[in-house]
Amino acid sequence: MSNQHTEHTPDLHTERVEAFYTSVKRLGHWTRSRTVEVRTRRSAVHLDLRSAQLPDGEIELRLLSERSMLKLLLPQDAVLDESELRLVGRCKIKDRERHVPHHGRVVRLTGTLQRSEIRVARGGVATLSAMFSREFIDDCRTAHRDGTWPVLPDPGELHPRPEAERHHEAATSRSR
Repeated sequence: MSNQHTEHTPDLHTERVEAFYTSVKRLGHWTRSRTVEVRTRRSAVHLDLRSAQLPDGEIELRLLSERSMLKLLLPQDAVLDESELRLVGRCKIKDRERHVPHHGRVVRLTGTLQRSEIRVARGGVATLSAMFSREFIDDCRTAHRDGTWPVLPDPGELHPRPEAERHHEAATSRSR
C-alpha cells in the first residue's frame, strides 16, 4: 500500500468563465479548449461554440450556475447532451430543436443548475444573436481597419482573403 497522496490536478486545457452579478459574452474565436468551466451567480453569459478553431471531438461545459441565464450559440447540427446535468429548483433548458435528430459535434453539459436557464441558438438564429451585440460592431471596425472580414457572424466559416491583399501579392510576385 502506498502512502502517497494523489491530488486531483485541474485540466490544463480548461477554459474558465466566471460571472457574478454581471453580463459576460464570449463570441467568435475565444477559446481552443474542449473543456469549459462556467461559474455564474445572478448573471447572463453568452458562449459562442461555433468556432473553427475548436479542436475536434466533444465539448464539455462544466456548469455551476445559480439564478443565471446561459445562452449557447451552436452550429446547426450540434448535439446537446444534458443527461449529466443536475437541475435544482425551477430550471429551464430552451432548445427549439431539442427533439430533432442531430449528427454533429456533441456538447455535453455537466454540473448543477440552480433556478437557472439555458437558451440554445443554432444556425441563423445564432448568427443574428452574435450580430446584434456591441462586440460585433467592434469586430466590424477592426476588420475594416485591417482590410479583413468580420469573424463574429460565422466563426466556423473560413473567410476568403480580401481583394486588396490578393492584388498586392500578385504585384509583388510579378516584380521578382
